[in-house]
Amino acid sequence: MRNTVRATGTSSTGSNTSIFNTRATARGAVALCAVAALSLTAACGGGSDKGEDKGGSSQTEQETVKLPKLKGEKLQVAAVWTGDEGKNFGKVIEAFKKRTGADVEVTPTGDNVATYLGSKIEGGAPPDVAMLPQVGVLNQFAEKGWLKPLDDATKKQLNKNFSKGWQDLGSNKGKQYGVYFKAASKSLIWYNAKAYENAGVSEAKTWKEFLTNAQTIADSGVEPVSVGGGDGWVLTDWFENIYLSQAGPEKYDQLAKHEIKWTDPSVKKALTTLGQLFGKKELLAGGNKGALQTDFPTSVTKAFDDPESPSAASVFEGDFVGINVANDTKAKIGKDAKVYPFPAVGSDAPVVTGGDAAVALKDSKAAHALLTFLASPEAAAVWAQEGGFVSPNKNLDGKAYPDDVQRKIAKAMIDAGDDFRFDMSDQAPAAFGGTKGKGEWKALQDFLKNPKDVAGAQSALEAAATKAYKKD
Repeated sequence: MRNTVRATGTSSTGSNTSIFNTRATARGAVALCAVAALSLTAACGGGSDKGEDKGGSSQTEQETVKLPKLKGEKLQVAAVWTGDEGKNFGKVIEAFKKRTGADVEVTPTGDNVATYLGSKIEGGAPPDVAMLPQVGVLNQFAEKGWLKPLDDATKKQLNKNFSKGWQDLGSNKGKQYGVYFKAASKSLIWYNAKAYENAGVSEAKTWKEFLTNAQTIADSGVEPVSVGGGDGWVLTDWFENIYLSQAGPEKYDQLAKHEIKWTDPSVKKALTTLGQLFGKKELLAGGNKGALQTDFPTSVTKAFDDPESPSAASVFEGDFVGINVANDTKAKIGKDAKVYPFPAVGSDAPVVTGGDAAVALKDSKAAHALLTFLASPEAAAVWAQEGGFVSPNKNLDGKAYPDDVQRKIAKAMIDAGDDFRFDMSDQAPAAFGGTKGKGEWKALQDFLKNPKDVAGAQSALEAAATKAYKKD
């Protein structure tokens, strides 16, 4: 059983210094046991969880959050979500509109959220509410005075429904600004059950076993690992899981704050380890060139396009893979599409999370009402039932999730409490950790193109980080 790890909301400026002690706890053990059971095999006592308490009272029994009447009020919301995610967030907004009568418009920001919002704010036309996928951006905006503190009604929902770790991630210098509406468990390997069965391999518990399985699968005639290298953020998640497991949580925190350089030996070791996968083109769907041309949604469909004879055997990413499996393939989650924890590279398996925080850019009644709604189990249940979604809201009834796999992913996150690590690139200044074609995204894409050049990747990462953190 691995040690649980702590959450950190520390930004690149060091303004949010709430850090939780690393510790092995019974709660963490329960969480990891739940994660180990994701493939629906017997674990932690085994058996079906039907009829069990799923983490909160029944949704029908939960108190409906009190919201003001906002008929005639206009509200603009900016969010990165498009496609299926955009449609599901739209259903949450429709529920809010029905409750309040507000006229709400949702505007997509594109991947460069900080740049989009910064230009709107400086131009004097910010949206009322924005969904920020990076805690580093939340802290930067708070430092600039661009965010409005939560009102009492929202803070009441936050205190009731969220652990201290998630509250602290949305705060800056003692003031609460963000509501983490959507979370992500980013330490998961999703696999095609038939491909694994045909190759005679099982779920890997260690990195060495993962690589051995990949070679066995390749020898069976199926490309083992589908990598969405066309989206740089996918590559940052690969690195972070390896680095956290191999270097440990303290080094992880130091690198996240750029207290150690990207030329540090621990980074060299992690990139060399990642190169064990990226450096063997037969292990990647389409080889290195194909991986660089594959975006995240396509990387998922490659693994599940044909449940019986897929284009690839597995794909790494978060719980949100489920929405692509459900909507873009014929594979059934829990039967054709199964999932297990990212294999341990060092002594401990990694637990990396991400999340999207709702913040107010205007101090209006409608903006605060939406944040209050998003902090409630009522709002989380709307998206949860659509799939591809995990909420850190501890009072959301697990019955809202559409299947046992997603239910157990969510339960593992809730049971872990504050024992997790937040996505490293999302803690960084956006210029380094969250901008397409720049910074960490670009450096890791270049590394995928040439996995032997570890030193070159380290130099590029350090140069980009130095520039971005100084500017921040």
